[in-house]
Amino acid sequence: MASEPKTHPIQRLNFGRLLLGRPLETKELPHQAISKPIGLAVFASDALSSTAYATQEMLIILAIAGSGAAVLGISIPLAIAISILLTIVTISYRQTIHAYPNGGGAYIVARDNLGELPAQIAGAALLTDYILTVAVSISAGVEQITSGFRGLIPYRIEIAVGVIIVMTLINLRGVKESGRIFAVPTYFFLALMFLTLGIGFVRYFSGTLGTVKDVERMHYDVVKPLTLFLILRAFSSGCAALTGIEAISNGVTAFKEPRSRNAAITLVWMSSILITLFLGITFLAHQIGAQPSEVETIISQLGRTIFGDGILWYMVLAGTALILLMAANTSYADFPRLAALHAGDGFLPRQLTYRGSRLVFSWGIMILAITSSLLVVVAQANTTRLIPLYAVGVFLGFTISQTGMVVRLRKSSKLQPGEKIQTHETVLTYDPQWRLKIVISSVGAFSTFVVMMIFAITKFMSGAWFVVLLIPCLVYIFFRIHYHYKDVAHYLSLGGARPELDKRPVVTLILVDDVHAETARMVNFAKSLDHPWQAIHIGINPEKAEVVKQKWHDRIGEGELVIIPSPYRLLAEPIREYIEHLQQEVPRCFVHVIMGHLVMDTFWEQALHQNSAFIFNLALGRMKQVVVTSVPYQIRRKNDSLDEVESEAESPTDAFASSLTESVQPT
Repeated sequence: MASEPKTHPIQRLNFGRLLLGRPLETKELPHQAISKPIGLAVFASDALSSTAYATQEMLIILAIAGSGAAVLGISIPLAIAISILLTIVTISYRQTIHAYPNGGGAYIVARDNLGELPAQIAGAALLTDYILTVAVSISAGVEQITSGFRGLIPYRIEIAVGVIIVMTLINLRGVKESGRIFAVPTYFFLALMFLTLGIGFVRYFSGTLGTVKDVERMHYDVVKPLTLFLILRAFSSGCAALTGIEAISNGVTAFKEPRSRNAAITLVWMSSILITLFLGITFLAHQIGAQPSEVETIISQLGRTIFGDGILWYMVLAGTALILLMAANTSYADFPRLAALHAGDGFLPRQLTYRGSRLVFSWGIMILAITSSLLVVVAQANTTRLIPLYAVGVFLGFTISQTGMVVRLRKSSKLQPGEKIQTHETVLTYDPQWRLKIVISSVGAFSTFVVMMIFAITKFMSGAWFVVLLIPCLVYIFFRIHYHYKDVAHYLSLGGARPELDKRPVVTLILVDDVHAETARMVNFAKSLDHPWQAIHIGINPEKAEVVKQKWHDRIGEGELVIIPSPYRLLAEPIREYIEHLQQEVPRCFVHVIMGHLVMDTFWEQALHQNSAFIFNLALGRMKQVVVTSVPYQIRRKNDSLDEVESEAESPTDAFASSLTESVQPT
């Protein structure tokens, strides 16, 4: 009977492919570039979503001094100041995007102009911020949901972690596909918010805008005076609206050509929308007398006052919740890219540079998901608890990036027209507008530095101390990893010398736990190498050792089986001692150790076996001139039965295949 045609592994329909989509070839990477509208959804959702909680966080701090209109009204001038700062940062980053068409995040700009230490500080700050972005955005989104459905409040941690899992799976499908998916909630939120603000301002100017009713106000044990320190605290909380601004400059390479132009246009779109929404929400929140509440958000109060308790209010809650939940996608787009840059430079594990089957940095996505989930659990999905940890890293990255641009522009000013210098990242040329651009970048660097210090000081005792300590620790770890890679490269380097390539004797050892079909395959492999060989059995159990010796004599009938006693039931130490003795007898020889390894169809079946090959690899891998080979023996199921086991027809294992079920699993 003709055998069934074999299916290529990539063509098999399995759960992983159903979940993540078909694998993409490397040559398809350029086709994963995104347009400006999709780019707005991918990279701007974080910044746009911050309008849902930035006003609220300002009011929470101001309400410490009382819930009167005069106190809470300070939020309006604070929102104007934050919008001016946002404009400065936007103009600064627009310059950065044009200067670095291959991606101009703080890490790249600092590495190109300031050196490795500032680059690693900027990278540590941004990586920390991306993790916090996921935790803050999703926690805030869950709060929007529980504002409308308060019975879900006890389950907000579970809901938040569940959303992170879904976000992770979607992003593992690829940037282009996740962008299309997330474009719908982003534009749905924008349409609803502009509708809400539009109707709100019409009612305000017509005198029909009422005040919010039935708000369960946030309780404060002590009412404090309205001091400059408290106002600065409120300002720093409101500056959460600036988070995510740098995302587009980090992700320039994701845009279609011309990349820099498309990214810069998208940045202007994002900032304009952000300023409009932030100022509008803050102004109308003050007009309706919105109050900080543990159970209802400011957006919910605004929507309920303008639309009542009807369907439009629920749509506002749904749209806001969606944009907040989807805002985490900005981190999913940028964290893996930044981590891959660090890893490519040798400051993070190299695995972070590998692209998965869908051409995304899968390791980075998984690390982001795990760390943000842990943070959500620790903070109990509470946005107010997470905000003090937030934004220190953002503004540190802003400051370093714009300082790097000042240095770059100063270098440019010293060049002659037409002169070019190749830097680490780009080609530096003379810029006739360098004076104006230096002023813009200098103002941006100074402004963000001041805000960073305000944030660090005013939020220090509330949790910012953790980030202030974490960033130096991460930088230390980065450099330890870097020094390790440099040491390994040094030891592997031939240093220009011609290596010694002489032929050396090889002694082959077969590790035998029992005698069965897999043992025969290892013997076949050893004999095919045409080197002297002998079999080794670690005699943990003397009675079993005698049985194995007899089986070897009856079923193999050739070669030498050496029984090494192990009265203390150790596996690795006896074989190490035996190899050391062998190397003394045969100087300069290679010792080739062959081990068996049963391979099962499923993970749970594999877990039922000893898998002691890992122990031997760990122990023998540290020995000089010792080579370890694992010979797999695949056990395949057909029709859910073990009646048929795939093996080589000419193999002598056919003579005793029934011994597969005997005794302990082979090493």
